[in-house]
Amino acid sequence: MVSKTLPHVARMERVRQRLERWRGTRAHPRSPIPDDVWAAAVALARQHGLYHTARAVRIDYGALKAHLETADQAAHAGAAPTFVELAPPTPRGAGECVIEIDGARATVCIRVPGLTLADLATLSRTLAGADA
Repeated sequence: MVSKTLPHVARMERVRQRLERWRGTRAHPRSPIPDDVWAAAVALARQHGLYHTARAVRIDYGALKAHLETADQAAHAGAAPTFVELAPPTPRGAGECVIEIDGARATVCIRVPGLTLADLATLSRTLAGADA
């Protein structure tokens, strides 16, 4: 009978074997896992998920997650932004306009920020009753 092994299972097995070889030959029990093994595990986790990769490779889930997040941050740090917001231009000289209208019984004060000269002319005509 011919054994059919899925490609991703074979890759996970190779990374697991590399990790086991390193564990068997390391000089000190608390030595850090080599960067190339972490890089291979992170690549597998991107394709097949953290949980499945951590179980198949026999590596700590939390440490794998931390390495994946660090790798993602490093990749995004050098990337160009995908969205840029541009603020609408503000007209020059557009400050706050204060209009005071004195009447027989009261004075009305209207404050309008960002009013242009054309807007002021239209507003004046409307208030005066001369719709033009």
